[in-house]
Amino acid sequence: MKDISCKLLVIGAGPGGYVCAIRAGQLGIDTVIVEERKPGGTCLNVGCIPSKALIHAAEEYDRIVHLASGKNPLGITTTKPELDLSQTIAWKDTIVGRLNSGVSGLLKKSKVKMVQGRARFRDGKTVEVETETGQQIIRAENVVIATGSAPVELPSLPFGETVISSTEALALTSVPEKLVVVGGGYIGLELGTAFAKMGAKVTVVEAQARILPQYDAELTRPVAKKLQALGIDVMTRAKARGLAKAGGTLLVEAESGSEVQLAADKILVTVGRRPVTQGWGMEELVLDMDGPFIRIDERCQTSMRGIYAIGDVTGEPMLAHRAMAQGEMVAEIVAGHKRVWDKRAIPAVCFTDPEIVAVGLTPDEAQKAGSEVRVGHFPFSANGRAMTKLGEEGFVRVLARADNHLILGIQAVGQGVSELSAAFGLAIEMGARLEDIAGTIHAHPTQGEAFQESALKSLGRELHI
Repeated sequence: MKDISCKLLVIGAGPGGYVCAIRAGQLGIDTVIVEERKPGGTCLNVGCIPSKALIHAAEEYDRIVHLASGKNPLGITTTKPELDLSQTIAWKDTIVGRLNSGVSGLLKKSKVKMVQGRARFRDGKTVEVETETGQQIIRAENVVIATGSAPVELPSLPFGETVISSTEALALTSVPEKLVVVGGGYIGLELGTAFAKMGAKVTVVEAQARILPQYDAELTRPVAKKLQALGIDVMTRAKARGLAKAGGTLLVEAESGSEVQLAADKILVTVGRRPVTQGWGMEELVLDMDGPFIRIDERCQTSMRGIYAIGDVTGEPMLAHRAMAQGEMVAEIVAGHKRVWDKRAIPAVCFTDPEIVAVGLTPDEAQKAGSEVRVGHFPFSANGRAMTKLGEEGFVRVLARADNHLILGIQAVGQGVSELSAAFGLAIEMGARLEDIAGTIHAHPTQGEAFQESALKSLGRELHI
């Protein structure tokens, strides 16, 4: 094959990589992107998008099951529903396929050359790609490493027929009768909740003292309450030790130190994700590392000139929208623009039931930083729109400096609060103060009014509580 030369080479077509390539193409940069699999990366193919499709299907099924029981205040009754998970998965796959095609079309529109195959560095400026038709050599002035992350595999529970990762969970064509989820973080609880709503008997095994340890206890309390209502058993301070010899049974060391045996048709391991730093020739480079991650500066520049890294391979938070923002920035830097990276306004969303949103500092983080703060809460039990949706569980919490009322953080837990993440992020990005939020007219009746009310409450001017 004829060698390719370009100004920018992007390795990995996940959210960060493809956005970087598209933006670079828009800026007139000669860009090549290499991807071994389908465009879109983990998020589009086996992560964010398919999991949300499964969660939505589970919610719809669960809603109809409750209507069929007659135990609802809406006056609606219906017959008992049936779920064909294989059809649900087929529907999910059509969404993923449409988005795959959309990403490919956007890359083509931006005049980005797509090379499919496994990339491997020869040196800091040269990459070889194993394609279906042979080896392709690409030489680039600038390279972006966007190789993403992969599920962590426990040595005592290697992935196989019974033990699965989130990738396999999103491809199941039947609901397991008994599902054990190892790991009580957001991935495990999102999928565990979905399967419980579809009829599985779910048990969650979490090594730490409580579920969702990355969020504060006040935010996770409504989620724990709903897990209990769904019949999900949660074991905290418990450690998965491996499978029994007969198979189909997980051995767990309980908090008391005793051994518990959990029968399971499937064991879903969701104990985290690791950066993909092997298999693409990192040993041919001289990169500074930050633990298992590639170290970057505020411009996503690595320790080697002309080599950038973005997304999960650079560390927490491992979020698609973080990678996208980094990718867009790097493309503009390569084009000669002056940009720096600031992560203060990145929303984190947990699609449990109820959902959790967090942007900026928590009260504990602000306290550790030595800031004197004002905190305003507004419960959804006092919000008209939430009440009409049977979504009274949860609240909005706003945190601001006591002296000048600059908003430092916003968190919420409740039905559908993921859609408030844009407003929360915008407030912090634009340096809003409590008076800005309190003085903004929010449409009635909406759940967004709880944001305004939380700001009013922190100012001592609450109206509806």
